[in-house]
Amino acid sequence: MLLSASATPLRFGGHVPEKPCRMRMKQAIRSSSSNNFDLRTYWTTLITEINQKLDEAIPVKYPAGIYEAMRYSVLAKGAKRAPPVMCVAACELFGGDRLAAFPTACALEMVHAASLIHDDLPCMDDDPVRRGKPSNHTVFGADMAILAGDALFPLGFQHIVSLTPPHLVPRSTILRLISEIARTVGSTGMAAGQYVDLEGGPFPISFAQEKKFGAMGECSAVCGGLLGGATDDELQSLRLYGRAVGMLYQVVDDIRDDDKKKKKKKSYAGVFGSERAMEMADELSVKAKKELQVFDKYGDASVAPLYSFVDYAAHRDFLLHV
Repeated sequence: MLLSASATPLRFGGHVPEKPCRMRMKQAIRSSSSNNFDLRTYWTTLITEINQKLDEAIPVKYPAGIYEAMRYSVLAKGAKRAPPVMCVAACELFGGDRLAAFPTACALEMVHAASLIHDDLPCMDDDPVRRGKPSNHTVFGADMAILAGDALFPLGFQHIVSLTPPHLVPRSTILRLISEIARTVGSTGMAAGQYVDLEGGPFPISFAQEKKFGAMGECSAVCGGLLGGATDDELQSLRLYGRAVGMLYQVVDDIRDDDKKKKKKKSYAGVFGSERAMEMADELSVKAKKELQVFDKYGDASVAPLYSFVDYAAHRDFLLHV
């Protein structure tokens, strides 16, 4: 979600041309030094490592049923692992060791999976399919899906506390990580977005969409920055960057669904139309890359992954075969 309890909303402003141009967004987005960075290799390599660590983190124990339900969603094929990959990239931006980031990265994926399990429930978004496969509740039942999601949230916190190397990450930082994730999933973050999505009312669509889709990107970038030793000012830039990328990804998804005639009332394309949604994507792309400019001092190689995430969110230039 683009909006969090600790930050102000990201606003879309300026003059709206009568005939938006698709190429304008492409030119603006591709004007960074990330063009020569091989994001696909970087991303897929990390996916392999993260998948292995997630598999190890959730062994089947007694009672087996709940662990099988948890593993079904966390280890689902086709998961892009965007939150943990962004966390690792933000940590490495500041010279941090990815070994220090992996426990938090895995925790973010557990939290992300839990939120999707709950979002798909019949009493929520009522989605029987997730990533081309039956949703958790479709396979295990709504009662077990609720329990699986409930178990994954605290498991993420336990994973951070138990496995983060103490010689690489101070205890004070671990507390900040837990606080950041708790705020993201709670009543000021993702839960608030789902509430508004269910209840409707006077809230603008941007409120629900920002809370539901921008907050995970925001949290992932900030957690990586915390692990890498970022300053408070740098964390704020990462917060705004991650929020914009998370929202950009969803706006582009809305546009793609609209192009495929998959009309969704609760989407930017459904409310504003594809052309205005494209302009919003353009603005979010520019916003995200602007927030990264403060990190150019760390060198192209260090900041390139974060720039490249913006390009990918906007254009989906390759498929992640996972």
